[in-house]
Amino acid sequence: MMLLEQITALLKDKDMQGLKTVLNEADEKEILFAFHDLSSEDQVILFRLLTKDTALSIFEQLDTDEQQNLLNSFTAAKTKEFINELAPDDRVRLLDELPATVAKKLINSLSATERDATNVLLGYEPRTAGRIMTPEYISLKRDMTVEAALDKVRKQAKDKETIYILYVTSASRKLEGVLSLKELLTAESGSKIEDVMIQSAVSVATDTAQEEVARVLQELDLLAIPVVDKEERLVGIVTIDDAVDILEEEATADMLDQAGITGNESDRSEVLVNGNLWSIWKVRLPILLITLGFALFSGVIIDGYEEILESIPMVAIFIPLLMGMSGNVGTQSSTVFARGVVLGHIQIKHFLKPLVKEVGVGCSMGVILGVVTGAIAAVWQGMPMLGLAVGLALAVAMTIAALLGFLVPYVLIKFNVDQAAGSAPIITSIKDIAGLLIYFVFVSIFLGNLL
Repeated sequence: MMLLEQITALLKDKDMQGLKTVLNEADEKEILFAFHDLSSEDQVILFRLLTKDTALSIFEQLDTDEQQNLLNSFTAAKTKEFINELAPDDRVRLLDELPATVAKKLINSLSATERDATNVLLGYEPRTAGRIMTPEYISLKRDMTVEAALDKVRKQAKDKETIYILYVTSASRKLEGVLSLKELLTAESGSKIEDVMIQSAVSVATDTAQEEVARVLQELDLLAIPVVDKEERLVGIVTIDDAVDILEEEATADMLDQAGITGNESDRSEVLVNGNLWSIWKVRLPILLITLGFALFSGVIIDGYEEILESIPMVAIFIPLLMGMSGNVGTQSSTVFARGVVLGHIQIKHFLKPLVKEVGVGCSMGVILGVVTGAIAAVWQGMPMLGLAVGLALAVAMTIAALLGFLVPYVLIKFNVDQAAGSAPIITSIKDIAGLLIYFVFVSIFLGNLL
């Protein structure tokens, strides 16, 4: 029986002792997986039955809304205990999501040491390396012996977030090198740290955007990356688990943005699933109202060419095809641009080169599909000129769609708007209007004698 099924059955039977026994024997990852599928009330019950160490570890891995729900169920003493024992970066992530008055009260409840560590992180700009880093790392000196370094690791390991990567600093805390725990363990007895460390350590600055930090960690396949201040002093590290959270958050935000779902990035997904009707309207309606205007304008264009549709009814058959195919190209191009910018493959200051390439790609695909579609239309309807109009219109529309897929998000960036915010609906709407105009112009040119 799966752990979730066991937990659900024991909760239903109100067998708390049996549930406690099951939890003590279960793997932490299994508990976390099951925890997410429980109701808020059952989460609270389950959490109170966990051992202290397991509870703290689980708590640090929960979403902030789940953490807040649990905090609301704690006594004041329990809350104080938990907040003090959280890792500084996890604590700051939670405090950022809480109301200012609640966050201030929790900060004041911290011990002096933990309060200082928390205030240091809160002093950096949100969504930067300084804000998400943890000061819980192990630093060594280059003139230390391997034995002395291992002794320090043993003594400090329990209180640090990670011990797999060790950092070498000078007396003034400047970052001088890095080495792994494996390298330390396999080093020859009597060796100095400077003999085994890597001197060219990759690092990021405290003001580096968190997305950039996550990208570097991912591309270099690192477990952690050091964070240095303006004086090159080591002030913290960002670990891979934080990078995974950031990448997941960014991927979710990109999907919602491209779908035209506006709102606060930290709670949009929660609002969409569990929010009231008014909250959902505020998130989803704005971009739909904008695209409604574009759609009505498309209707005006079709109405303006009513004579063509009445005289040559088969023209209408290819309107959905034209709009759908060019829409697919626009979506592909905007996705290529969005991911290219996030991963650093596209530099905004060198935008022209990838733009020209993407337009060329769109044009080449448009020509290929235009020839195929035009030939099918000509044979199907027995009208070569209609096939020519359809083929040319599709080629031009797909080229324009590829252009818009790069150009629209680029313009949004230039106006300091999230490059993915509503770009897909906007691209689709503009492309539809342009495609319809192009199609009816070509029909007028090549089939004007039939009107």
